[in-house]
Amino acid sequence: MGQTIHIYHTNDLHSHFEMWPQISYYLKQQKIKHDTNGETCLLFDIGDHVDRFHPISEATSGKANIQLLNELNYDAVTIGNNEGITLSHDQLDTLYDEATFPVIVANLRKENGDRPKWTKPYEIITTEQGIKIGVIGVTVFYETFYRMLGWSILDPFDCIKQVLKEIRDYVDGVVLLSHLGLSDDEIVARKFPEIDVIIGGHTHHVLQNGKVVNNTLLTGAGKYGQWIGHIKITLGEGEENEIQAELVDTNLLPQDKEASLHLQQLEKEAKSVLNEPVARLTKPLELNWFKDSSFSQLLAKAVKEWCNSEASMVNAGVLLESLPKGIVTKGDIHRICPHPINPCLLTISGNQLKEVILQARTDKMEKLKLKGLGFRGKVMGRMIFDGIVVEGKKLEDGQFHVREVYVNGAPLDPNRTYRIATLDMFTLGPLYPELSHLNEKTYFMPEMLRDILEWKLKQS
Repeated sequence: MGQTIHIYHTNDLHSHFEMWPQISYYLKQQKIKHDTNGETCLLFDIGDHVDRFHPISEATSGKANIQLLNELNYDAVTIGNNEGITLSHDQLDTLYDEATFPVIVANLRKENGDRPKWTKPYEIITTEQGIKIGVIGVTVFYETFYRMLGWSILDPFDCIKQVLKEIRDYVDGVVLLSHLGLSDDEIVARKFPEIDVIIGGHTHHVLQNGKVVNNTLLTGAGKYGQWIGHIKITLGEGEENEIQAELVDTNLLPQDKEASLHLQQLEKEAKSVLNEPVARLTKPLELNWFKDSSFSQLLAKAVKEWCNSEASMVNAGVLLESLPKGIVTKGDIHRICPHPINPCLLTISGNQLKEVILQARTDKMEKLKLKGLGFRGKVMGRMIFDGIVVEGKKLEDGQFHVREVYVNGAPLDPNRTYRIATLDMFTLGPLYPELSHLNEKTYFMPEMLRDILEWKLKQS
């Protein structure tokens, strides 16, 4: 007689709790059904469950997320970059103190090379029928950012190889919890055919029925709790095993009332924590995404001072609202600047800086609706400078044409280098190739943009 194992998985929730009551309802019901049928049911999360854009996660440093995972009896999780590099060292080191599940991250170490007390490289789960499943976890290799926070992140491929060597004689099958992204998952499948299933995250890929690469099943359930992944493994006797994958649309599910009430309570508690006053404004700070304004200019000045640079540049879209006259709370600052974005100091030539300024002042860039790179706003907006003056005008083609650039009163020298403070998101992807390819970059961590803003407001 064959045996059936059911694996359910979530990934990249990013603290979008809107669908959590539906997720809770479905997983509780499936657990009851499989227990009744005598079938093995396992539940995994693939990281980025925490995202500090949400007041609940901000107020609790992600610990409320762990409560939610505990309530659904997750069997194991791995971490994503939002757990790994948007929390301070101490916040991450204590995040899972109350977790009732193992945290599997084979490629994370302390600075001294020791494994953190709250991680394991793998877990071997034995079903009631005696089937042994090796579960490995790895997270994306953001070496610079982890080092800045006092961690050491190792090559995930090397770690997978080492763990497989350790467990291969003791397990009947291998599942990888991978917060590496789809392209790396495909490479893993080709390099390590002994892995049966790779449950993926990070790139928010949606694989409705999975994807088979080199006889390994790859899965991915999108983002924000829009889908729950389900993998059904049927182990036959004397015949080939069968693995099937599907995604369950959470929009079609009813809500779990207990989960809804718990989230309401968590939100109430978070509001109370974030209601702490941090500054009093004697006049409002006005914001305009497409013009210079007092609020965006204040932020540019704050970033310049924090990084001790010659000049700075920030996009107005990282601020979401104006601030009125009066008391400003932590909740206000979090609401108007929710992004997990850090300041960054660049050493850049005058030629490269001018190219960035030319690109930044195009309508296309100012009106870009960006998703990702830590940006949680709506539109990029005008690039705002402190220490840099850009002269030019709109011509008949409707575009702004730069005529002259000055840095601290002197014409931009194409042949000298400048120390410019900006945002880490400009150095991470394709937005500004001139910045992403720079060799000299210093990231300021763990303080986020809103921490620098709070610091500056307290001076006003």
